[in-house]
Amino acid sequence: MNTTSAARYIRWFGEISIEDIPEVGGKNASIGEMYRELQNEGIKIPNGFAITADAYWHMLQAAGVLDELRKTMEGLDISNVKDLATRGSKARDIILEAGIPDDLWAQIKAAYDKLCQEYGPDTDVAVRSSATAEDLPFASFAGQQETYLNVHGYPALKIACIRCFASLFTDRAISYRVTNNFDHFKVGLSIGIMKMVRSDLASSGVIFTLDTESGFNDVVFITGAYGLGENVVQGAVNPDEFYVFKPTLKAGYRPIVQKKLGSKDIKMIYGHGDSKVQTRNVEVPESQRRRYCINDEEILTLAGYAVTIEDYYSRKAGKPVPMDIEWAKDGITGELFIVQARPETVQAHRSRDVLETYYLDERSQVLVEGRSVGGKIAAGKARVITDVSQLPQFIPGEVLVADTTTPDWEPIMKTAAAIVTNKGGRTCHAAIVSRELGIPAVVGAEDATEHLINGTEATVSCAEGDVGRVYAGILPFHVETIDLKGLKRPRTEIMMNLGNPEEAFSLSMIPNDGIGLARLEFIITSYIKVHPMALVHPEKVKDETTLSLIRQLARGYINMADYFVEKLAQGVGTIAAAFYPKPVVVRMSDLKSNEYASLLGGKYFEIEESNPMLGFRGASRYYDDRYREGFALECLAMKKVRDEMGLTNLILMIPFCRRVEEAKQVIAEMEKNGLKRGENDLQVYVMCEIPNNILLVDEFSKYFDGFSIGSNDLTQLTLGVDRDSEILATSFDERDPGVMKIVSMAIQGAKRNGKHSGLCGQAPSDYPEFAEFLVKEGIDSISLNPDSVMKITMKVLETEEKSK
Repeated sequence: MNTTSAARYIRWFGEISIEDIPEVGGKNASIGEMYRELQNEGIKIPNGFAITADAYWHMLQAAGVLDELRKTMEGLDISNVKDLATRGSKARDIILEAGIPDDLWAQIKAAYDKLCQEYGPDTDVAVRSSATAEDLPFASFAGQQETYLNVHGYPALKIACIRCFASLFTDRAISYRVTNNFDHFKVGLSIGIMKMVRSDLASSGVIFTLDTESGFNDVVFITGAYGLGENVVQGAVNPDEFYVFKPTLKAGYRPIVQKKLGSKDIKMIYGHGDSKVQTRNVEVPESQRRRYCINDEEILTLAGYAVTIEDYYSRKAGKPVPMDIEWAKDGITGELFIVQARPETVQAHRSRDVLETYYLDERSQVLVEGRSVGGKIAAGKARVITDVSQLPQFIPGEVLVADTTTPDWEPIMKTAAAIVTNKGGRTCHAAIVSRELGIPAVVGAEDATEHLINGTEATVSCAEGDVGRVYAGILPFHVETIDLKGLKRPRTEIMMNLGNPEEAFSLSMIPNDGIGLARLEFIITSYIKVHPMALVHPEKVKDETTLSLIRQLARGYINMADYFVEKLAQGVGTIAAAFYPKPVVVRMSDLKSNEYASLLGGKYFEIEESNPMLGFRGASRYYDDRYREGFALECLAMKKVRDEMGLTNLILMIPFCRRVEEAKQVIAEMEKNGLKRGENDLQVYVMCEIPNNILLVDEFSKYFDGFSIGSNDLTQLTLGVDRDSEILATSFDERDPGVMKIVSMAIQGAKRNGKHSGLCGQAPSDYPEFAEFLVKEGIDSISLNPDSVMKITMKVLETEEKSK
C-alpha cells in the first residue's frame, strides 16, 4: 500500500463525518460527526482521532499474515464452542505477533503527541474498536471487539492498539459475523483514540432515546452508575434508571417521569499509579449506593443532549432515528460528556403493523425477580454457568443463568430459551443481546445463581411489566397477535383501565383512546407502601421498627412527605406520558380504612369499621382532618405532574362522592392545594357510582366536567348486594334490568348537561352485550381491562355499523 502521505492512516474527529464509515467504522464516524456538528449546540465531546481501517489492512499485509488468517478460518463450525475458541485464539495470536509496522506507529505517536499538547503530557486515553461494518442499521456489533481504558504513554498505547486490532477475531466477533453473513475479510477495524473523561471520579452510563422494551419512542431512558462506564455496558452493576418525557422536555418542562435506584455496589476506577493495571473495580460505600449517581439537573441535561442528537440524526436520515448513546461525567470539572452514539437497532426495525402480546395462563412460586427484557415468555431447564470454562456444558433450549454475561458468551446465548443474570440493567450486554436475539431475559435478579439449580424446570416471564419473574415449573402461556393495518377506530372512545405504571409504555401500543381509569391505590400500596399521614406525622408512629422501615423507604428526602409526592407523581406521570396527548383520567385515592391501616404506620391513623366498603372512603376523607393533610400530598403530586412535567392531559376524578355538599367541599379543598378546576385546562370528573349521583345529576354537573360510571359500586348500591360477599355472588349482576336502567339515566343525564359520560367498571370486559348496550345509549367512552380492549373494539365497531 502507498504510505507517502504523512498521516495517511490518521483522521481527527474534526475531519470525520458519518459518510466515512468504510474508512473509520461506525463508532468513529458517529463520534466524528457529532464532534464536528453538535458542539455548537452545547453538547460536550472529548477530542481524539481515528486510526483508519486502511491501517489495519496495511498492518496485515506488511506482516504477510493474511493467507495464514484465511486458513485459520477455513471450515469453522461456530456451533462447536471448543473449535471456535481454538481458531479465535490462533487468529488473535497471528495479529499480536505481527505487531504494528514502524510507519504506522510513527503516525499514531505523532497524533498522540498532538492530543497531549491539548490535554497535557502522557494524557490518558480510551482505545476503542470501530469495525467498518459496525453500528449499521441492521447490525449492532455491540461489544464484539475490545476497548482499553486509561491508556497513557507510548508503550501502553502501542500494546492497546495491537490488542484492539487482534480483537476483530474474538470468539464472539467471529460468531457474530458468521451468523449475520459478514465475510471475515471484508470487515476491517478502525481504532478510536479519545481523551478519557474522568468518570472514574464521578459516574457514567448509557442513554436510549426510546423505551428499550416496548419501543415507546417519546421517552429518553438513562442508566447510570459510579465510575467508568464499562460496568454498566457489561452488566457488572445494577444501575440507576431514569425516564424523561421528550415532548414536554422540548417545551421547557422538567418531565422526569421515573427514577429507580440501582444497587451500584462496585465501580471501575483507574489502576494504581504506574501499574500496568489500567483499571480496577472497588466497592461503593453504602451511603453512595443509597443516592442517585446524578442529580435532576444532570438527568435533564443528558436528556436534552439525547434529544438534540436524535433530532440531528433524524433530520439527516429524513426519518426518525432512535439512538443508543454513552455518556460520562468528569469528576474533576463536573462536566457531562457524550462519548459515543449510534442508531438503536432492535426496536427501530420492529414492525409496528403487528402487535404481539404474551400472556401467562398460570402462575406458581416465584423463584427470582429482576428487570424484564424482551416482553416474551419462555420455559426450559436452568443451566447455571459460573465460569466461561463451563460454556461447553450448555445445552440449546436451556435457560442460561449467570452472574453476568460478556460478549464471549454470545455463541451459546443465541441457543438459550431465556437468560437470567444476577447483575445488570436494561442497557447491559445480556439485555442488548437477548433483545437482538428475540429471547426474554431477566437481568439484575441479584441471587439467581443461588436460587436456580441446574436442571430445575422454570418459566421466565417478561410479559408482566418492568418486573421480570422466574416461576417454578413449565407453565402454560399463549400469544395474541393483532394485525393493526387498516384498523378503524369506533366513534365511541375505547379507553383502558390501568393501575401499574410499569405496564404503561407497552399497553400504549394497543389501539386506544386514552386511560379511562388509572387508580392511585396500586402506586400507593406497591411503590410507596407508607400511609401518607405517617409521613406527615412520623411522631405519631409509636412502633420503632415500623418507623425505621418508613425512614429507610424515605431515605434521601429531607422532608419525608416529599417521598410520597415524588413517587406518586412519577407513577402517574409515567401513565400520563405513555398515553399523551390522549386523556388520562386518574382517580384520587379510594382505599378503604382497613386497606389504609395495612400500609406502614397506617394503624395509627385509621379507625376500625365494621363495613369499610360503605364507610370512610373516597371523597369523605379529603376534607376531613383525619386525612386532609394526606389528600394535600395527593394534590401536590398531581400538580407536579401537570405543572412541572407539563402533562396537562391528566384529568382528575373524585370517587365515592355521596352528596352535592361533599362535591363542593372537595372542589374547595383541591383549590386550596393548587388544583383549580378550569385553570390550565384542568378537568375534574366524578365517579358516578352512587344512585344519588344520578338522581341529582343536574346538581352534581355544576361541580364536575364528566361522569365516569363505576359499574361495580353502582350495581352494589342499586341491588343492595355487598360485592365482597361470596354468599351473594350470584345476585351481583350488572346486567340486571334495574342496573341497566340507572346506567341509562346516568348517560342521559350527563348528555343533558353537556358533560362527558364514560364507564370504567368490569362489566363491558366480562360481557360484550353490556358494551353493546352502552353504545346504543350513546355513551362517550368505555374503559376496559387491557386484555379486553381489542375484543370490545371489534364489538363496538360492529354495533355502530348496525346502527347506521
